[in-house]
Amino acid sequence: MSSNRFLAAASRGASRAWAGVRRHPFWTAFGLLSIAPVAAVVYVMAMIPLTPGIEDIRKAKTAQPSVVLSADGQVLATFKRANRERVKLSEVSPHVLTALIATEDRRFFDHHGFDVRRTLGAAVRTFRGDLQGGSTITQQLARNLYPDDIGRAPTLSRKVKEAITAIKIESVYSKNEILESYLNTVPFLYNAYGIEMAARTYFDKTAGELDELESATLIGMLKGTSYYNPVLNPERATLRRNTVLGQMVKAGKLDAAKYAALRARPLALNFERQNEDLGPAPHVAQQLRSWLIEWADRKGYNVYADGLVVRTTLDSKMQAMAADAVERQGDKLQAQADGAWKRGGWKAHKAIAEAFVRETAQYQAERGVGSDDAAALKKLEADPELMQALWDEKTRLQSGFLAMDPTNGHVKAWVGSRGFEQDKFDHVQQARRQPGSTFKPFVYGAAFEQGISPDETFVDAMPEIRIDDKTVWRPGDVEASSGQPMSLRDGLAKSKNSITSQLMQRIGPDRVAKLAYDMGVRQSKLDPVPSLALGTSPVTLKEMVTAFCSIANGGNYIEPVLVTRVEDREGRALEEFAAKLPQRAMQEAGAQVLLDVMRGVVDGGTGSGVRGRFGLRGDLAGKTGTTQSNTDGWFILMHPQLVGGAWVGFNDNRVTMTGDAWGQGAHNALLVVGDFFQQATKAKLVDAKAKFAAPHVPPAPPVAPVAPEPQAEQPASGNEWWNSVFSPSPPRDSPPPPAVAVRPQPIEPPPRAAAVIIQQYPPQQPQPQYQPQYQPQYQPPYQPQPQYSNSAPQYTIIPPRPTAPVESPVWVEPRAPVVVAPVYPGEGRPSSWPAQ
Repeated sequence: MSSNRFLAAASRGASRAWAGVRRHPFWTAFGLLSIAPVAAVVYVMAMIPLTPGIEDIRKAKTAQPSVVLSADGQVLATFKRANRERVKLSEVSPHVLTALIATEDRRFFDHHGFDVRRTLGAAVRTFRGDLQGGSTITQQLARNLYPDDIGRAPTLSRKVKEAITAIKIESVYSKNEILESYLNTVPFLYNAYGIEMAARTYFDKTAGELDELESATLIGMLKGTSYYNPVLNPERATLRRNTVLGQMVKAGKLDAAKYAALRARPLALNFERQNEDLGPAPHVAQQLRSWLIEWADRKGYNVYADGLVVRTTLDSKMQAMAADAVERQGDKLQAQADGAWKRGGWKAHKAIAEAFVRETAQYQAERGVGSDDAAALKKLEADPELMQALWDEKTRLQSGFLAMDPTNGHVKAWVGSRGFEQDKFDHVQQARRQPGSTFKPFVYGAAFEQGISPDETFVDAMPEIRIDDKTVWRPGDVEASSGQPMSLRDGLAKSKNSITSQLMQRIGPDRVAKLAYDMGVRQSKLDPVPSLALGTSPVTLKEMVTAFCSIANGGNYIEPVLVTRVEDREGRALEEFAAKLPQRAMQEAGAQVLLDVMRGVVDGGTGSGVRGRFGLRGDLAGKTGTTQSNTDGWFILMHPQLVGGAWVGFNDNRVTMTGDAWGQGAHNALLVVGDFFQQATKAKLVDAKAKFAAPHVPPAPPVAPVAPEPQAEQPASGNEWWNSVFSPSPPRDSPPPPAVAVRPQPIEPPPRAAAVIIQQYPPQQPQPQYQPQYQPQYQPPYQPQPQYSNSAPQYTIIPPRPTAPVESPVWVEPRAPVVVAPVYPGEGRPSSWPAQ
């Protein structure tokens, strides 16, 4: 009832007010006109706090991008907001300035940021249907400098903010500074910002070399860069260019006769996209940009304006050598890959090619409109450009390289791929791949730490590790086993799977996993199962090189260091990052024995190519690695002053380095590392005479060979490799020798190997896996898993018999893994990669 009375009273009041307006229209209009200026002033005053402050404008005047410097003071990267190259006003062609002022703001030198006359004229023309902007050059600069504060929507509030900011800019900048800032910030499409990048992009010239026609063309784009794009819309761009020339005539800056001659000439573009300068270490720069933005946000700095200086541990000379080595050796290896995969094109590998096609967006689109699998494949395979581009992408070989100083953890060189523009994915820190035999040193290190002698011998024969009554694991080698005793020293130098797997059973997977973690493999999951000895748990190159640094540093782990200091533009330190104290990861005596044994890999084992092919001398140690079907190739070399490692492979692990000649780590990754160390040694960046603290211990005299008994069976062929890995236990004429109990942890297959394992009866319950949680900082030391009594072992190892037939998988180099992990669609390179 009360609300009805209120509405009735409001209606009566409105009626009386309208009656008053009708009786006194003059005084009503006068009152409204009197109030309007006051309201406008109040509105403008309310907008002022929403615009950039004077101090922000002063900072923009002196804005400098942040830079990343190497340890020797060379610029590695510059963090700019956009792809622009700043130039001084004196370095810009005068034709550009003439065209700009004549077209965009003829009264530029007469106003103070906001031109009332032009604004009112533009409003009148817009009201008549001829849309006009009316913004001065200073207002446009305000919009370019502060797009987030001012916005770009065609609203009254934007115009008011723009005008207020322009007046503030005029109070801080001179007219020439405004012109210089404007010409360095205006966008010109194709990732070109500023007049200098525009001149290079459209005419392959500097800004100072532009003539009248070229200047008019670029200035004409400012009205609408897409609409007047001279590349896609040359006719529109020509008309707009001539309009600008006409404005120059009206302003008295161009002779009418010359205008008549110029307007008939073509655009004469020389278009070429200008790629942003990525610097010599683009993968490092990519990660440091993200890190620095986070750091600056916490500290209250602007990465793109405050001129921060990030000092790193990278050596510019080593970085250049590493990039050269990856490129040079990568190109040679790519020729091998092309010979294996591109001969005959994708049609020669139709099955895998169709698997690739099924993962494309085009295939999904075809299925989405109702096409069946066969129809979708047929349509897409008929597109030669699509198929060729897909095949080229999948068969492009990749590589990563990392070098570190083992004495302090400083990263000296970091190359994430064979080309940042082709592949921004970082194969040093982001890629996790099976390390193969490069993981074996952790098995031997755990043994030496327990006091086992490197001269202790095991029989070089394929062991049979019984999982249960139905399943036996036989880790074999490429070459037929000798059946003779072999020392651990020779077993590691020759990368013998038979010796390493037996040693693993004696040491135990938990102990090996713990040592690998302590040495530096701290961010990847390690499954503590016997096959871990042969490198079946994926890890990163950074982790492996870090762990080898711990070996070279006498068993001391040092967390890798990349940034040492952040400074302001005046060189004052804002924060310093000192290397952390070493952590004892391995007993020094055991670490020295391990390093001495790994010398044999380089001196006469699988890594001897670095000496014979690249002529490296001095005290060196290392390890090669190759995974199943030559999917991954590894090599890590240790020098007393530098540890360097490389990985080689394809992003999609369904594509492998087929062929005996180049698929092994000793024949691919070793070439990258050897090339780098050869350059570094010649440049005297490493001392060829430097020595490790580990003493050289001569091997024990060889054990007299044992005459083998006549073999009852022939060695298995390469095609029987699957059965050589996991197969039912063969029938025996007599009971097997007494089983030797080993660690009672049930054997778990490597990731996704379940498809090739014979079903176990009863099914085994998986034990807790070793999986350190990733954190930005390395997590607390690994806690070993509970120990089980040997009185009731869950699996046994059957001692090898010298007379047993030798089965050799189709491998070219003795290496891991021993279980094939089948590859599923979609296991290639993901569409996006998680940040590290």
